[in-house]
Amino acid sequence: MHTTVQKVTDRIIERSKSHRQRYLQRVEEVKGDSAFRNKLPCSNLAHDLAGCVGTCRASLLDETIPNIGIISAYNDMVSAHQPYGEYPAIIKASVTKAGGNAQFAGGVPAMCDGVTQGEPGMDMSLMSRDVIAMSTVIGLSHNVFDGVILLGICDKILPGLLMGGLQFGHLPMILIPGGPMTSGIANNDKNKVRKAFAKGDIDHDELLASEIKAYHSPGTCTFYGTANSNQLMAEMLGMHLPGSSFVNAGTKLRGALTRSAAEQITSLTHLGSNYTPLAQVISEKAIVNAIIGLMATGGSTNETIHLVAIARAAGIRIDWNDFAELSDVTPLLVRIYPNGSGDINSFQQAGGMALLINELLKGGFIHEDLQTVAGKGFARYLEVPVLENDKVVWKSGPEQTGDQTIISTVTEPFETMGGIKVLSGNLGRAIMKISALADGEKTFVEAPAMVFNSQQELEKAFKADKLNRDMVAVVRFQGPRGNGMPELHKLITYLSITMDRGHTVGLVTDGRLSGASGKVPFAIHCTPEAVTGGLLAKVQDGDIICMDAHNSILQLKVSDQELEQRNPCQYDLDSSRYGLGRQIFAPLRKNLLGAEEGASSIFAYTDES
Repeated sequence: MHTTVQKVTDRIIERSKSHRQRYLQRVEEVKGDSAFRNKLPCSNLAHDLAGCVGTCRASLLDETIPNIGIISAYNDMVSAHQPYGEYPAIIKASVTKAGGNAQFAGGVPAMCDGVTQGEPGMDMSLMSRDVIAMSTVIGLSHNVFDGVILLGICDKILPGLLMGGLQFGHLPMILIPGGPMTSGIANNDKNKVRKAFAKGDIDHDELLASEIKAYHSPGTCTFYGTANSNQLMAEMLGMHLPGSSFVNAGTKLRGALTRSAAEQITSLTHLGSNYTPLAQVISEKAIVNAIIGLMATGGSTNETIHLVAIARAAGIRIDWNDFAELSDVTPLLVRIYPNGSGDINSFQQAGGMALLINELLKGGFIHEDLQTVAGKGFARYLEVPVLENDKVVWKSGPEQTGDQTIISTVTEPFETMGGIKVLSGNLGRAIMKISALADGEKTFVEAPAMVFNSQQELEKAFKADKLNRDMVAVVRFQGPRGNGMPELHKLITYLSITMDRGHTVGLVTDGRLSGASGKVPFAIHCTPEAVTGGLLAKVQDGDIICMDAHNSILQLKVSDQELEQRNPCQYDLDSSRYGLGRQIFAPLRKNLLGAEEGASSIFAYTDES
């Protein structure tokens, strides 16, 4: 193992010891020695049997047959989740064939951040992750399942499923992906059209026609944003079958992988000889592997929040120092948009996960000795799935890249570090992603602040031609307790245009940016946030702000004496807390932890707080 990777792993294990022991103890306490439904009183079990059709009732009355629950984030509106509509029937048939029974346990909500981007609904997006976690728990609360299949992909959905699923860590679980859509218009071309529209050079119909070419069919969006970062993370955690993350939606191989995953989960319950509970799969080493995978590919900054929360749900404590230290030694091996011109399909064609994992193992950057849903040891993930007679078989994966501009090697990486930096200073702590920046100079920005209390204020300033200047845009009151920490992806177009005009531009915010955001140097997830006393609330127009990734600095260059005399801005957040149902989230919003703690309310009243 690389010495830094081992050191960080050991530090996480030590830091987590008491929390992890308590979590594993509770998992041990609820393990069973027979089918869990057998513990129910007769009347309770009869209620479950009442909904059975076909062979379901006979199967559930047989104490030797495992019952698999299905938790799904299916809906027709989220393109990545639309294919899941057909999955339950496929899963039920496959589980039955494998000697088990499957029941649909419940659905969880699934927002599309693309649909809500810049709209009021986005203020509920991050909080929906907690709702998804709690919905997962409700679906499994009947205690009639011996294993679980989780169907979810996108930004808050997959993390929420794992956060909820880990409350049932004694059960084996497997994530089944839906796969990306085929490639449409190139991402760089899409962004050129967006800029043209923002500048008034094209009309609404031309913009819409371009967007439809980009997002054109069921499946995950093809850029390397949070959804595809989630899929990579899931495979690095050992929660997917090897090589299944980026097989296109609607293909025969995709369907065969779904059947194989259903058969696999049936074999992992405590009723058989291959018992593999979720608590064993989500381990400290698996979490480190996930961080390394994200760093090596320039993954979404959102995972610096999501992975913290997932780990916490398993009794594992990680922080941004772990991300930063691992990033410093992890070579950047993948260039796909926004870190390059290719997309997730280009990555798959160049060698995909098997080649990436092969390189990381050769360099000693990831742990091989861990438990996965595919068995013991991460070497299984060097294999790729292929279709033979409508059935999946796994064969040795590629050892050389199919495209050197997409996947490189540990001996000749694109960059010697992964690209996530943690900035610290009097403004607090923040995340900066440098892997998508065009040149090293942009990792240092020093300019006068231009302060906005909402993204709408910045948009209005752009349209009024007030952004033609060197500046660090400060967009505050966007943190978890402020307005729910929405993504501010729409602002990148305006700030990119300002950069194209020759100005020095930076962004500091306590909000989030999409995993697809590049080009503009930013310090995001700034904590403490403005609404809870962070210094962002005292920044004024014209104050000099320094963002220095090389030296990990985020500094407001105003004297302590002057800052002491300033009163923090008192911004009325009512307009972003009411309407479109946002008011119902007040109990969650007021209990959200800070960004570095995972920005979740779930742990606020537990001993994991």
